[in-house]
Amino acid sequence: MEELLRILEKNARMPIEDIAAMLDKTPEEIAAMMDEAAAKGYIRGYETLVDWEQAGVNLVEAVIELRVTPHKARGFDDIGMTIAQFDEVDTVLLMSGSYDLQVIIKGRSFQEIAIFVAKRLSPLDDVLSTATSFVLRPYKRGGRLYLAEEPDERECTVL
Repeated sequence: MEELLRILEKNARMPIEDIAAMLDKTPEEIAAMMDEAAAKGYIRGYETLVDWEQAGVNLVEAVIELRVTPHKARGFDDIGMTIAQFDEVDTVLLMSGSYDLQVIIKGRSFQEIAIFVAKRLSPLDDVLSTATSFVLRPYKRGGRLYLAEEPDERECTVL
């Protein structure tokens, strides 16, 4: 199962027949394994990694570090799930270190993100502090390099 999950993680669009050949199984066995993985919650969905800048779409992404007060009985789960319900929120991660939750959000402008943080995120009762950093340029996502142009590897000789 682990091999199948690793293959799908890298390319969810790979034909079942190709995966079956790689794992020395039949396409029917692979389809059954994929159904089982989905039923057990190993596979949470399929995504396409889009380079929005290349597509000409104005999209701003921010990483927000939150310090929060955990609830007595449930720890960080309640506040993490509350934040995860916001449509603007892409990712919520419980962290170790100098802050508790990392929140990644996307918006159409820096101002849209700033308003979200100021009016919807910061006022939550359990939020002690926020630190917002804007993503200026991705170099790698999901294990894939983001290169707008092929690197010029020619060498220059100065005489």
